[in-house]
Amino acid sequence: MRRVTLFTGQWADLPLAELAPRVKAMGYDGVELACWGDHFDVDRALAEPGYVAQKWALLAQHGLTCQAISTHLVGQAVCDLIDERHQAILPAKVWGDGQPEGVRQRAAEQVKAAARAARKFFDARPGRTGGDEFPAVVNGFTGSSIWHALYAFPPTSQAFLDRGYADFARRWLPILEVFAAEKVNFALEVHPTEIAFDIASARRALAAVHQHPCFGFNYDPSHLGYQGVDYVKFLREFSARIFHVHMKDAWWGRGDGTVGVFGGHTDFTDARRNWDFRSLGHGDIDFEEIIVALNDIGYRGPLSVEWEDGRMDRVHGATEACEFVRRLDYPPNAAAFDAAFAKG
Repeated sequence: MRRVTLFTGQWADLPLAELAPRVKAMGYDGVELACWGDHFDVDRALAEPGYVAQKWALLAQHGLTCQAISTHLVGQAVCDLIDERHQAILPAKVWGDGQPEGVRQRAAEQVKAAARAARKFFDARPGRTGGDEFPAVVNGFTGSSIWHALYAFPPTSQAFLDRGYADFARRWLPILEVFAAEKVNFALEVHPTEIAFDIASARRALAAVHQHPCFGFNYDPSHLGYQGVDYVKFLREFSARIFHVHMKDAWWGRGDGTVGVFGGHTDFTDARRNWDFRSLGHGDIDFEEIIVALNDIGYRGPLSVEWEDGRMDRVHGATEACEFVRRLDYPPNAAAFDAAFAKG
């Protein structure tokens, strides 16, 4: 069975020492550690000899493991058109004086550092034996210099969009070379505001980085479903590039007709919204079809619950979500179901 883990990004207000026993009590096998709060500090992991060992000791104390770290926040700044919103999500040393190109370059260096820190962290995992264990993964965002051109007015040429993908490649290929050197995979969470946000843009992103072997996807169906993207087709099309999986739900086709798929500049949980994130099992994502597809493509990595639901207590929701995933997941058949009909 695949391990069920909890992404700690939405819990970064709690110190990991406080969160870890709660994660275990909620039923999880492990965590996907966010590189913010005190959950995983990339700089300390690289600079302090005992840091990664202390992290593993804390997790082991509570019977937890870890199979991925996540650097969504600094990754967002690598390609974005930087504005004052980024200051709230970036470390002070990355924000610096706030000049956009400097922010982008410092963010890129921090993502490279995350690859090096991930290698050091996963190499230190207790009981590590090598072989066919789950590859080291850093999940994250890329940002995008062309997201603002999503709706093609003023009229937007393909040449304009090509320059956006070229900018992505120019900034990310040197990062991916560090990932390759460290034998770590980068998994982009395909998501609005990123260079890839649906199947077509994911194809284009892969082409831009020349199908780099260390570039793949952190699959999250919640960001695809409300757009009308076939989220099961995504798994089958990019089967070799599914480096990690988020289990997150959403509903759509709701509201009172005053807010559309672009959100109407409303906050999450506004009853007028056409779509919103929901705790697992309370939305419209068909997770049974996802499990079938994951088994078909041979994905054996973790199923990481990214819990987001503004209408529900998070401990209640995350506990229920863990139970939901465990009920739903099952190992693939080891033999043809009709093999027993063969004559002996």
